[in-house]
Formats: sequence, structure tokens, C-alpha cells
Amino acid sequence: MQVSRMTEKGQITIPKELRENMGLRPGGHVEFRALKKGLEVRKHMKPGRFAQYKGFLGALKGKTSKELLEEMRGQ
Repeated sequence: MQVSRMTEKGQITIPKELRENMGLRPGGHVEFRALKKGLEVRKHMKPGRFAQYKGFLGALKGKTSKELLEEMRGQ
């Protein structure tokens, strides 16, 4: 276990080994989440370019290409 001390401003230093393992670089962002028994800290990951489309094609699940074409053509 690695320990850091908090400054009066509430700042902490993430130990070098952990920063390297997490791929954190100067200027990078981390996320904090309160848990019942502590605090979770993780690297902030920007959503991918296509994240906004997640689940967009869910209504098509289970249909064959033939069924989809027939549906689009109104047959």
C-alpha cells in the first residue's frame, strides 16, 4: 500500500509507480467516486467518437439482412 499526505488545499500526490501503471501524464484527468468503504480513483477516459450511437441499432437485433431489406422496401 502506498500513502500520500493531503495539503491544506486538498491536493494529493499520486505515487509515481501508480501514475505510471495507470498511464497518467501531467495535465491528465482522474475521476473520483465515493464508496461505502473508501474512495475510488480512476483515469478519466474521454468517450469514443461513436459513443453517442451506442444502442442506436438495438431495434435491428436478431433480424436478418433479408428481413431488414424487405422492411426498408415496404415488402
